[in-house]
Amino acid sequence: MTSETQNAFQQAQKDVQTLVKKPGNDVMLKLYALYKQGSAGDAGTERPGGFDFVGAAKYDAWDALRGKSAEDAQREYVELVKSLQAGG
Repeated sequence: MTSETQNAFQQAQKDVQTLVKKPGNDVMLKLYALYKQGSAGDAGTERPGGFDFVGAAKYDAWDALRGKSAEDAQREYVELVKSLQAGG
């Protein structure tokens, strides 16, 4: 993983906190999943159950990225944050 990608990923984590408009739930889930895949790798085997609907949705979004490299996930995260900053 290049340090350039890692630096951009860390900066995007800061930038997402300063977005003027909060993204919708679908985009928030994508941001979460890309962040987790880029920082922790594949999702674990313990999917939240019962009435933890938010936890289950987050897990499913993350698990959908299983096998994606951390660097690819970080790049996509950075691109998504940039598009949100541009009003996309």
